[in-house]
Amino acid sequence: MDFPSGRLGQDAEIPRARPVPGAGPGAVSPFLSLLNSISSGLSDAELSEMKFLCRDKIGKRKLDAVQSGRELFSILMEQQLIAHDNLELLRKLLQHIRRDDLQSQVVHFEEEEPHAPDNQPDGHEKRLLKAAVKVICDSVGREWKKLMRELGMAEVKLDRIAALHPYNLYEQLVQALREWQLWKGKDAKVGDLIKALRNCNLNLVADLVEEKISQLNMEPDEKGIKL
Repeated sequence: MDFPSGRLGQDAEIPRARPVPGAGPGAVSPFLSLLNSISSGLSDAELSEMKFLCRDKIGKRKLDAVQSGRELFSILMEQQLIAHDNLELLRKLLQHIRRDDLQSQVVHFEEEEPHAPDNQPDGHEKRLLKAAVKVICDSVGREWKKLMRELGMAEVKLDRIAALHPYNLYEQLVQALREWQLWKGKDAKVGDLIKALRNCNLNLVADLVEEKISQLNMEPDEKGIKL
């Protein structure tokens, strides 16, 4: 898809970034800081490769005028192809130019980036999720991708996680479930995990999760209140 061309440089319009949790007035946006750091680390040849890979997303005239990673990222933000909560395209671009170090920066940002409090499960659900994830990671091995597909995770994300932890099935599942929780936010529910396990015929693991959840519901929470 081609987009209207425009001159970059002094007159280029920099898209207004979406509000980023944790970045108050006067604070530097962690997202923009990440993009600036990545841009500074790109060679001219690598920038040229990234521009080529974006030819199906950005008009040729716009791309030809791009002189830096910052200008390329500004266009991608303007077209809503990347955002602080949507970095899939950026990871793919860095993977294709073989800059695993810069891709790791993106992954670290995604894992550490604070999310809005109103998009998080409540304290009780968080406690149950933590326990359920521990049981699942201890019990599910090579079938972890099947489980994550049932939970709706994209194949490209699963492949990326496997590539980052090629010899550690446990860590692959830990990271996959962590990404699932970040993706779902307040909609991440233990019930969905149990349902996905049963749909994958992992009924023994589902039983273990239900047993653990039942135990937790019978115990007092941190405030001494039985749940």
